[in-house]
Amino acid sequence: MADWGLSELEGDALVVASELVTNAVRHALAPRDREIETRFVRLPAGVRVEVHDASDAPAVPALPDPHGDGGRGLYLVAALADRWAVGERVGPGKRVWAELEVKKVPR
Repeated sequence: MADWGLSELEGDALVVASELVTNAVRHALAPRDREIETRFVRLPAGVRVEVHDASDAPAVPALPDPHGDGGRGLYLVAALADRWAVGERVGPGKRVWAELEVKKVPR
């Protein structure tokens, strides 16, 4: 991120990537020989964090148990990202992505 001049997005991008990978590990029921792939794509105003997995199961926010310690990941992604979605990928499974943009300070 620093090499792209996006140091201010580094912390949020790390949290988003962690949440998306955690969801893929916990919920993407796929054969053990299938890998989870991450990608960071430089955008004109920021970065897109992508997590690819081999499961067709949709990534949808669930109602978290108020006393539990899980179920808030996609809400956190939505709060930190400018936009996020689930899409197709080449091969089996899906791609979950989130885009973060550098906020311009008004003058």
